[in-house]
Amino acid sequence: MSRIRLTIDELALKGFEAPDSRVLVNGLRSELARVLSDPLTRAEWARSHRTPVLRLGPIPVETGTSGSRKFAKGLAQAIGKGMTR
Repeated sequence: MSRIRLTIDELALKGFEAPDSRVLVNGLRSELARVLSDPLTRAEWARSHRTPVLRLGPIPVETGTSGSRKFAKGLAQAIGKGMTR
């Protein structure tokens, strides 16, 4: 089994309240773990590489805790898709 190391140098959360930011970060962390452990797509990006920038496209943003969760899920899924390109 290979290991995945994902480093996010900076996560700027402008426009999110502090509690919503924590929900977003926790949701992003757990959803990335799920997305990156998917065995069906793992073979596509399991090689060693660096991706300095991912252009993810638009991700809808809603206010509140549930909006932060949805945004985190969409962001993690977009990162997973971006890594297969």
